Amino acid sequence: MPAAPPAEAVAPLMRGIAVLRALGDAGGRMDLSDLVRATGLARSTADRVAATLACMGYVRLRGHEVRLAPRLMELGNAYLAALSLPGRLGPLAERLADELDESVSLAVPDRDGIRFVHQTTRRRAMSLTFRIGDLLPYEHTAAGAVFAAGWTGDAWAARSGNSPRGEDGPRGDDGGRVGEPADEEAFRLRAAHSREAGWAVDDQLIEPGLVAVAVPVHEPGGAVVCAVSVVSHTSRHTADSLGRAVLPALRETVAAMEEELRRDRPATGEHAPNGLAHWTTASKQELGAEFVESLARGLTVITAFGEGRPELPLAAVAEATGLARATARRALITLEHLGYVASGDRVFRLTPLVLSLGCPALARTTLPDIAVPPMAELVRRVHDSASLAVLDGDDIRYTARVATERIMSVNITIGTRFPAYAASMGRVLLAGLPAGEREACLARTELRPLTSHTVTDPARLLDLLGRVRDEGFALVDEELEEGLRSLAVPVRDHTGRTVAALNVAMHTARRTTDECLAEVLPPLRATAAAIESDLHIAGRFARVPEV
Repeated sequence: MPAAPPAEAVAPLMRGIAVLRALGDAGGRMDLSDLVRATGLARSTADRVAATLACMGYVRLRGHEVRLAPRLMELGNAYLAALSLPGRLGPLAERLADELDESVSLAVPDRDGIRFVHQTTRRRAMSLTFRIGDLLPYEHTAAGAVFAAGWTGDAWAARSGNSPRGEDGPRGDDGGRVGEPADEEAFRLRAAHSREAGWAVDDQLIEPGLVAVAVPVHEPGGAVVCAVSVVSHTSRHTADSLGRAVLPALRETVAAMEEELRRDRPATGEHAPNGLAHWTTASKQELGAEFVESLARGLTVITAFGEGRPELPLAAVAEATGLARATARRALITLEHLGYVASGDRVFRLTPLVLSLGCPALARTTLPDIAVPPMAELVRRVHDSASLAVLDGDDIRYTARVATERIMSVNITIGTRFPAYAASMGRVLLAGLPAGEREACLARTELRPLTSHTVTDPARLLDLLGRVRDEGFALVDEELEEGLRSLAVPVRDHTGRTVAALNVAMHTARRTTDECLAEVLPPLRATAAAIESDLHIAGRFARVPEV
């Protein structure tokens, strides 16, 4: 039985986390009535929790449906940034994946299983990948045997029901058993082999056809901080052949990782949560009657941690969030009771369980997933269709679209391609390339006049692209098609690289060019900024696919 919450626990925070966990377990979306059944909350309570989370940007409400939103990933990002391993070791894992042409994962121990904190995958028809935040049982993974190699008798006794807390075996996120007694002896043998050999293997224990080899990574003090796994499929390797093929490069990479962990890192200057501190100071009148302040403030506490801030005393948490010490303390007590925070020596730290708050469900969020809701709001505001496109060779390819309802409207479908030089989104995307790449693209492209207005002179196009880069938008008037006017702006990732373009397109009779700049450009830029905000959160520790 779970322990009773302490007297100082914040009940609304516990309810909010229960809602987030239920949504995560359901794949990221639920009907409100199903959410009520899953959490046991009263319908009015579930409505207020959902409204609060929606106000924070953590969920989106569509009728009676509740969906997790990409912004929720900032909670998991706080843990990953505080952990520092994905940022420091991730590039080495990516290099290893490129060298071996296999998927590579980083995992850490979390209670009774392993939880993934970094993933570098290979794009194949038969793709093998886990999601950041996924929890798997120790006994069915190569990484689990690596961690168990260092267990003491007490750790093994806890698994067999002799834990001081009276637990009856390993449990997953939902409280269910993740292993069976029959697996235990085989797992002990695999852990003993890992202790002697320095590596472990998963021969189709998690899933038929999946094989993996894992090696521990040690911190300077000698403790194992994570495990690096190379994952393949039996169509490519047996467990034995995978070990022979990858262990030399894997061990070399682990040595480089351990060398990286011995280096001192300069302070980054990251000190405070980004944006959520608003909920700590806003008035009830500003937030509305349905807003549950104690829930928002409790979740804000998680964002106090981050890069350079892995452990914080109470005073630092209160300062970072703008909360009163008493409020921060109650939130920390609640989060510790639920397992999201651990404490010791008068400091607090996040646990890997924080990743269970939506990260697995949101880990495969695509750029169109992020873009469509803000685009829909843009269309409602300007009453013209909006589209998102990426550069595909020398063309643009439409990846998301929200159409307006008109008798005469721009009719384009997902996947449509146009030559980049003649389209507003194409010019934004070309302008985002280094100068040499822009010139090379135009040099190899047949610059055909698509209408009588199409600019086809390479020198003039380069000049136009320079202006687009400087001004941050492109206005193309009847160059792609007679009667079509289009205005586009860039969408940039957290590194500042242009990854997509967003546009509003209309018939020339709808607005003059001056009216486009006055009426459409400001909300278009605001929409791009909203997309970028969520993209930066979703893409901080994971690659966000463009489609």
